[in-house]
Amino acid sequence: MPKKKRRTKRRKSSRVSPSREVISKEKKKEEQLINKKHRKIFTFMIPVSILLIASIFVFYFLSPKIEIKRDSNLHVLLITLDTTRADRIGCYGYAMGKTPNLDTLASEGVRFSNTYCQVPLTCPSHSSILTGTHPLYHQVHNNGTYYLDSDLLTLAEVLKGKGFKTAAFVSSFTVDSRFGLDQGFDFYDDKFSEEEVFKALHSERKAEEVFISFSDWLDRNGTRQFFCWIHFFDPHLPYNPPSPYKEEFVESPYDGEIAYMDYYVGKIIEKLRERNILNNTLIILAGDHGEALGEKEEVDHGVFLYDVTMKVPLILYAEEKLPKGKVVEARVRLIDLMPSILDMLIIPMSEEIQGITLLPYIEGKRKDDLSSYIETYYPKENFGWSELVGLVDGDWKYIKAPREELYNLKRDPREERNVSSEEKNILSDKRGKLEDVIENYSSGRRAGRREMTAEERERLRSLGYVELSEVSSKEQLPDPKDRIDEFRMIHQAKMFEFQENYREAAQIFEKILSLRPNAPSSYVNLALVYAKMKKFEEAIHILKQGIEKIPRSEILLSRLGHTYLVLGRLEKALESMQAVLKTNSRYFDALLASAWILGIMGRKEEALGYFEKAIEIEPENKFLRMNYALNLATSGRTHQALEAYNSLKTDYPDDYRIYQNLGITYGNLGELDKSIQNLKKAIEIHPTPLSFYNLAVALRKKGNLEEAIYYLKLYLENLSEEEEEARKRAQIELRAWEKMLKK
Repeated sequence: MPKKKRRTKRRKSSRVSPSREVISKEKKKEEQLINKKHRKIFTFMIPVSILLIASIFVFYFLSPKIEIKRDSNLHVLLITLDTTRADRIGCYGYAMGKTPNLDTLASEGVRFSNTYCQVPLTCPSHSSILTGTHPLYHQVHNNGTYYLDSDLLTLAEVLKGKGFKTAAFVSSFTVDSRFGLDQGFDFYDDKFSEEEVFKALHSERKAEEVFISFSDWLDRNGTRQFFCWIHFFDPHLPYNPPSPYKEEFVESPYDGEIAYMDYYVGKIIEKLRERNILNNTLIILAGDHGEALGEKEEVDHGVFLYDVTMKVPLILYAEEKLPKGKVVEARVRLIDLMPSILDMLIIPMSEEIQGITLLPYIEGKRKDDLSSYIETYYPKENFGWSELVGLVDGDWKYIKAPREELYNLKRDPREERNVSSEEKNILSDKRGKLEDVIENYSSGRRAGRREMTAEERERLRSLGYVELSEVSSKEQLPDPKDRIDEFRMIHQAKMFEFQENYREAAQIFEKILSLRPNAPSSYVNLALVYAKMKKFEEAIHILKQGIEKIPRSEILLSRLGHTYLVLGRLEKALESMQAVLKTNSRYFDALLASAWILGIMGRKEEALGYFEKAIEIEPENKFLRMNYALNLATSGRTHQALEAYNSLKTDYPDDYRIYQNLGITYGNLGELDKSIQNLKKAIEIHPTPLSFYNLAVALRKKGNLEEAIYYLKLYLENLSEEEEEARKRAQIELRAWEKMLKK
């Protein structure tokens, strides 16, 4: 920049000044030159200005507008893709992926390229989706240890209140109805296996089963406006896609799980098209959280808050209602789904909702990135390490931890350089903003925390959610970054167990037990592996050792009871289960086991009380309902038994055992026509000696002696060689009936 000349007081000079006339001429000449130059510039600027104005006019008035056709009559289908990374899907740029159905929906709808979940865990993330609120507010911070408070208004409740038929089809214990996510749903299908006694450790069902359940429901209810939530769990560890995906993705089974899931997304679209309702359905596809796949020192998800587990796919599709091929680059959040759905349906939003509608982003009216609160309490509650909370704001991600982390996501998208020590001002700003978010959104309602039962811990263990920390330290907890080796060791043991490499799994679990002798699950993990190796006595010894250390541990007592059950030691099993119930009177496995064992022992009245308490907790359990009905029938409560069996027949119309038991019960009441009808149906489905015999007796009482003889002969033909005494009795009876027929 040129320096200004210093002004000095002019001294009188002896020189003769030029005349004013000469100065005036020179000045005039200079002005003329300047004006000429300005005219040239102005002449040049006129067309430029006209061009600029024309461009603005074309942009605002002639360019095609993005229109959204909001419609209160739309069906709504929410499909959540558990454990699905955005960058492992074709439409997000993944060349090795096989996701043609997701890709088509994205090309025919709207794809959000920068979506964050709030928690990298299934139950908390779905709680945010279904309420439109931060975990700070709904207070579901982890899997299995929290429930969604009934005071919160869910999307299902809002839509049900508007006359929608509501249904959910879930595929993991982590979103079981007992955790409160069933609020507002007319039908909540969380049955993982029809014949299971206790919900299996690997509490998951495949996409095919979920689709079949949804398809059957839609055939019965598709004429009415509906809201359905379909939850696919397949990409979760352990990755084990079915054929042909298993063979096609040998090197990347995770991608195979996503490809398999995508196939059933396609089947859902086909079903909607078949029902002629695809063109009137709003479809939302969203991942609930991602998967680390070994990146950022993490095997799966839940421990850290890096983008590999926090960024998820999000696609919205509504034929002729939403634009085709639109990509929204701005950062959005899963808490924005509920308000977006309500906006699309022209339904007013509750003040409780903390997300915002994303429709202005689709229309191009908004392009700003939304700040996203993120958290995980999994390290603290499962391992005794510090929880992590954070904020994604502007170009920055801040993670509050014992050792704070700060990343510039624009310059460092892989989060490889923690600049917290270099960018002190930015760090302070983001820390302050995070504190404001926590203060603004933390709920004053009572906490949704509850004690997790041993049975629930055991199921969550198989999914990687193992409660290892029974008591939290009052001192500052260790940073998860410093304990990742320990986490890997646990993961390796579980992988060996999944691969049925039990010897190696046992060796690692033995080491973990030596490191964590005060954690009940250390004993349980090892005992389970011993049981799978058929080393039942060793399993019992380990569990007793744990009970000596932690006498009132539900998980240890219940696992001991299960082991005794497997060995047929019923009195010992009952003793262990009764000990569990002294600590937790609503523990399902202990209630069912106690009822069943007492029934076998002939203590029918005592058994009924346990059956009824168990049914309150898990009314969908088929084994429980069958045994309850049998107990009613054999304890003289015949009419109650008939009611229970007829309810079962409605739910399971192809189960021969239900018809068989109904036939026997009606026979005992003397209602022979109903007895014969049900027994013949049982034989039609699956003939058994028991049905043949009881049908023969009912027909004999009815007076149909010839037909009775026919079925008694079938009974004799189908008896096994071991049943010699029964054969002799039946042969005597047959001869007597044949004599009567000849008379």
